[in-house]
Amino acid sequence: MMETTQTQGIEEEGVYLEELFSQIETILEQMDDKEISLEKSFLLYEEGMKKLKQCNDKIDQVEKKMLVLREQGEFMDFQTELKGRIAETQELLMRYLPEEKGYQKTVLEAMNYSVLAGGKRLRPILMTETYRLFGGTGRIIEPFAAAIELIHTYSLVHDDLPAMDNDEYRRGKKTTHAVYGEAVGILAGDALLNYAYETAAKAFIMEPGNADVGRAFGVLANKAGIYGMVGGQTADVESEGAGTLSADKLTFIYRMKTGALIEAAMLTGAILAGAGEAEQALIEQAAGEIGMAFQIQDDILDMTSTLEVLGKPIGSDQKNEKTTYVSLFGMEQAKEKAGQLFGDAMERLNALPVQNPFLSELLRSLIHREK
Repeated sequence: MMETTQTQGIEEEGVYLEELFSQIETILEQMDDKEISLEKSFLLYEEGMKKLKQCNDKIDQVEKKMLVLREQGEFMDFQTELKGRIAETQELLMRYLPEEKGYQKTVLEAMNYSVLAGGKRLRPILMTETYRLFGGTGRIIEPFAAAIELIHTYSLVHDDLPAMDNDEYRRGKKTTHAVYGEAVGILAGDALLNYAYETAAKAFIMEPGNADVGRAFGVLANKAGIYGMVGGQTADVESEGAGTLSADKLTFIYRMKTGALIEAAMLTGAILAGAGEAEQALIEQAAGEIGMAFQIQDDILDMTSTLEVLGKPIGSDQKNEKTTYVSLFGMEQAKEKAGQLFGDAMERLNALPVQNPFLSELLRSLIHREK
């Protein structure tokens, strides 16, 4: 897969090739100088030909390595790998969803309908990839990965309710309350949140003596609650119709409403893999920056994308007179801020003694996405 030693070697050789190309470009610029002597021109030509031969030799080596990796089934492009991760997560969720039977069957159907309505499965994938980053290989991550997707789904079900955003469709399908009614929609959200903690608690049975399970459980509960996502949602709801928000309050809403679950995902993965306290603090900070950049990118897409690409109506923030990073600071500054936050986060992750190329590419795709 992408994280193999051979694939990492290909990436390093790619960097080396870029350096060679840059050196050849410098030589060509020097040869274009009208003041250059004939002798100097010949020397530069010879040097340039040597560099060009080095490039060709290196390209041949890389192509041979890529051919071997493809024959071994170890080389995939990022999008192919991502589809595989999504499929793995979908299969995991299916194993943890409740059976639709008994007198409460309706709410169970509504829960499963909500979870299986689609989605990128971003948070469980971030959790498992951070777990792998720090060397995690066991199954203890599975109930937590399922739980965070259940929490995320509950938040969407409640967001869509008439008292909140009053949305009839999500990802091209009828929302839960539109199919099952408002009362069952509320209960389905409640049930998903409770069932998420039931699911995560299975990890205590899997590894009874693992103290990291309790720490991870506490992080998941904290980041989803009043000091995390729910706190951000409350500030967001109360801000509707209150005029332009301050930068401080908008940042709070973004960090809590969007960033908290991303922090929960990555921090939980790090804890369960046995990362040290300093590494956990670094991961939490990087995840917070990614969450903030992710939300700013949403603001940008709401102004620049199209209905066909984005998959939902554009310009809704402006239409609803909602304060966003774009409306507060302008498009250019919003783009600069998203780029800065992403750069800071990647700098932190690259400082770690361990790397996960797929995780890095996944984070990059989130900030540079078009939908």
